[in-house]
Amino acid sequence: MLGDGQVSAGVTSDAAAGGEATGETPMTPPFSVLMAVYAGDERDYLRRAVLSNTLEQTCVPTQLVIVRDGPVPASIQAFLDGLDAWLGEAFAQAGRHDSLPEVTVLELACNSGLAHALNQGLRRCRYDLVARADSDDISLPARFSTIIPLLDGPHGESHRAPQHDSRGEREHVGHYDIVGSATREFSGDERHPGQVRMLPAGGRELLDFARVQSPLHHPSVVFRRSAVQRVGGYPEHSGRFEDYLLWERLILAGARLHNVAEPLVLYRVDAGAYQRRGGWAMFRDELALQRRFRADGFTSAAQFVRNVAIRALYRLMPTGLRKLGYRALIAIRNAGRKLGDVRGSGRCKAQRDRGSGRSNERSSGSNDGCNDGLSNRRNGRRNDRGSSSNSGYGNSARSISKHSISEMNEPKNRSAR
Repeated sequence: MLGDGQVSAGVTSDAAAGGEATGETPMTPPFSVLMAVYAGDERDYLRRAVLSNTLEQTCVPTQLVIVRDGPVPASIQAFLDGLDAWLGEAFAQAGRHDSLPEVTVLELACNSGLAHALNQGLRRCRYDLVARADSDDISLPARFSTIIPLLDGPHGESHRAPQHDSRGEREHVGHYDIVGSATREFSGDERHPGQVRMLPAGGRELLDFARVQSPLHHPSVVFRRSAVQRVGGYPEHSGRFEDYLLWERLILAGARLHNVAEPLVLYRVDAGAYQRRGGWAMFRDELALQRRFRADGFTSAAQFVRNVAIRALYRLMPTGLRKLGYRALIAIRNAGRKLGDVRGSGRCKAQRDRGSGRSNERSSGSNDGCNDGLSNRRNGRRNDRGSSSNSGYGNSARSISKHSISEMNEPKNRSAR
């Protein structure tokens, strides 16, 4: 077992699997996946999350970084101790051993909050492109092959032609600093997905939206580590919403944000999710968040008053009414925004900095289901450490008024775990 701050490094592959190349299929750069686990996680969910973000991806990451945030149950510790061998065997059985990512496990002695864990993990990420993943969610096979090309390019620049999303809108390859996607919730069986949660794609609409609600689904994002580190990383000791505060920092610094319309992540929810989204404690954290936004000049005085009023109504209403209101308003907001069809057979070629070759292999993993975020599920479940935050492809989605209370900037976070 490793001590605090020690790192275990696994096998490093020469190249990542990426499906069969066709024509001028562009190379994808090396990238890291960053996860954090803590005492409240479940081993089977963690195992599923690891597979979905590695073996089952059509573009396999170059490095998997897992931060153990304080002591964990023996079953999770045993999984982490044997992760190198277990993942290597899984790749070998799938005939994809050459695509095996490097595994880095960082063990922190104390549980100090998700923001701290992620900041420590970022220091162990070897590549500028970093994909976030939560320890109980599921990434669909095309997640990285869809998102990585939108960030690929030095300092956000690319000479490739713009791609088009499912609505025919231009997505500028290599143009963005952070890219997320729609998510779809599920409870229990991932083969029976639930409601989709979408966000504006980008531009002025997304920036306006960010003044009311979180503009990105945290477990869906891939970002430039350099951009995040330039603004000081994840804000620590700042309440439940470290991801939303990071988005604010990035926006104020001029970072370029984008959301893909397709749901590329399945978001796990449980029976107590809506109850944890309410109450005076949540409202106090929301109030502190809005005060921070106002002090930073991120929102105007009028926006501050509006946001506080909306959040007071939402957080303090009865749980049953909150659930009905959330689902109804999400459906209304999604009503005009068409969802794209995400195929699990996305293609790519991956190029490694540290390897001598490239390999093109079709992913053997498949994943049925998508997930939307009741982003505050982990806010409640992981509130013991400080301060917090397969196929079902839905049909439609478009933003209604940004005054809607449908998604009370519920970043999925564990900063108070």
